[in-house]
Amino acid sequence: MFKVLEWFEKSPLLMRDVYCNTLVELAQDNEDIVVLDADLVSSSGMKPFFAKYPERAIQCGIAEANMIGIAAGLSAMGKVPFAHSFGSFATRRVCDQIMISAAYAKQNVRIVGSDPGITAAYNGGTHMPFEDMGVLRSIPEITLIEPADPVVLADIIKQLAVLRGVFYIRMARKNAAAIYEDGSTFEIGHGNVLLPGDDVTIVASGIMVVEALKAAAILRTEDISARVIDMFTWKPIDAGLIEGCARSTGAFVTAENHNIVGGLGSAVAEVLSTTFPVPLEMVGVNDRFGQVGTEDFLREEYGLTAENIVAAAKRAIARKV
Repeated sequence: MFKVLEWFEKSPLLMRDVYCNTLVELAQDNEDIVVLDADLVSSSGMKPFFAKYPERAIQCGIAEANMIGIAAGLSAMGKVPFAHSFGSFATRRVCDQIMISAAYAKQNVRIVGSDPGITAAYNGGTHMPFEDMGVLRSIPEITLIEPADPVVLADIIKQLAVLRGVFYIRMARKNAAAIYEDGSTFEIGHGNVLLPGDDVTIVASGIMVVEALKAAAILRTEDISARVIDMFTWKPIDAGLIEGCARSTGAFVTAENHNIVGGLGSAVAEVLSTTFPVPLEMVGVNDRFGQVGTEDFLREEYGLTAENIVAAAKRAIARKV
């Protein structure tokens, strides 16, 4: 069960520290946990794990495809591997290894891609994955997760230590918003309704969850009631929740730090088109490459703001029959 905080602000915790500390804690009781990194141990915050469990920490160097192959091999020997690189290199550069060595081979592999979308900031377009979830979404049986805050991340990592399958976690490295109360738990494959609403449903994930909550507050001042969902699991998508919200609100907006082509908007559209079609507006990156800039600049440049969500909500509502 989860509880939502009354106020939303930056968490004092770095997501990478939560990732590392949770694995350090889990590794005390689970000797099968192994971590792999692609020359990014400092960036991923994994130095404490490498220091405490050097025999279960593998520095693979700038050889991401090899890293996924090693993770698959470790899985075949009964280990529980967590493999990290920047999101762009953890997905598109190693898509075939994820497909064949991990998913097709029915292995038990967790892939962590950090700095998704505009959170890559000064690393620029080559390191700015707007396509990572879309690249992996067509791989059968893979699970795709984007935690919005440290509480979700910690709980998901704990679950993945015991679940079996191929998982991709799309994780901001540094500060994220604080949305959930400590101790909250989450069910993979089920979206979280953060706010009730009757006029429009806003489905968001990652850094866009807080923007969706801000948008709902703005809409409320104009007597528009917006339901907000944190869809932290992109695959399997919560089709039942989407259909239920479509029937009760009659209009949808999706908000994602990702290309709208093949992303969260596409996943929601697939459900709506086959269950209960309603007007849908997508807020996300409109089929563009990334660029260098501050996160605030990039948020404005790519239209990833609460104001963009508000405008989209009004368009969706206006299209209701």
